[in-house]
Amino acid sequence: MQDVPGLVAQAREGRPRAVARLISLVEGASPQLREVMAALAPLAGNAYVVGLTGSPGVGKSTSTSALVSAYRRAGKRVGVLAVDPSSPFSGGALLGDRVRMSEHASDPGVYIRSMATRGHLGGLAWAAPQAIRVLDAAGCDVVLVETVGVGQSEVEIASQADTSVVLLAPGMGDGIQAAKAGILEIGDVYVVNKADRDGADATARELNHMLGLGESRGAGDWRPPIVKTVAARGEGIDEVVEALEKHRAWMEERGVLGERRAKRAAHEVETIAVTALRERIGDLRGDRRLGALAERIVAGELDPYAAADELVAGLTEG
Repeated sequence: MQDVPGLVAQAREGRPRAVARLISLVEGASPQLREVMAALAPLAGNAYVVGLTGSPGVGKSTSTSALVSAYRRAGKRVGVLAVDPSSPFSGGALLGDRVRMSEHASDPGVYIRSMATRGHLGGLAWAAPQAIRVLDAAGCDVVLVETVGVGQSEVEIASQADTSVVLLAPGMGDGIQAAKAGILEIGDVYVVNKADRDGADATARELNHMLGLGESRGAGDWRPPIVKTVAARGEGIDEVVEALEKHRAWMEERGVLGERRAKRAAHEVETIAVTALRERIGDLRGDRRLGALAERIVAGELDPYAAADELVAGLTEG
């Protein structure tokens, strides 16, 4: 058993091993997970959570690393949660993001953690919300969450971040994708990376056009900016940080930041509750109650929805 209060105190002091152990407790769904979350609850809520997403190859890791450098120059403590796809065979992750961000490994003001999706869809790991809370409570001013290379429908990062950054690159078909529903509808800030390549201006123009065809915005509504960068050389990164800070200020001024965080907490509670119910239903396999309901369905005495209602009522009463 881990000394949770001791680990939390050490994490607040910026000790990376303590942060690592807390996140490991989260990832492993430890029996101490509830104790960890209870200890972190009054300490979290101060970090600015920025999500970075986009198709494979647009330069998410390079952009994340460049943002870390920019925030560190501003004196901010930065946490990075880099989500990698899991191998369908071993269940392990390549953890390539950590390799690409090795330049920050010796910086005590930066904590980088790679997490495997372990089959969870949506571009994030299932334990990401709790891991974000660990980094927040550990004193990080900014938490950067980099998703796996995602497609149009994997937009979970929008429900986990304060500000979502969508990265595109010229010559990767993103311009056409801008016309479709999905990932390009969730951005608060859009970044056209690798802007030194041919087609960068055209990608930015088409994206700007598509944004103009979107929902009508009233006076004072947020209009997502489009920033061109060459992250590998650090070009345009200060402009990205400026856009992020403007979005944060806009949200705080209009109460949007609090609303987003409340929705995030509600989603987290719902997920935990649904997971607990699924586990209880799983425990019922072979149970006489489930078997009796199944027999009544086969006999035509009960329909599946009514049976499910009876099952849920029995679980909640129990």
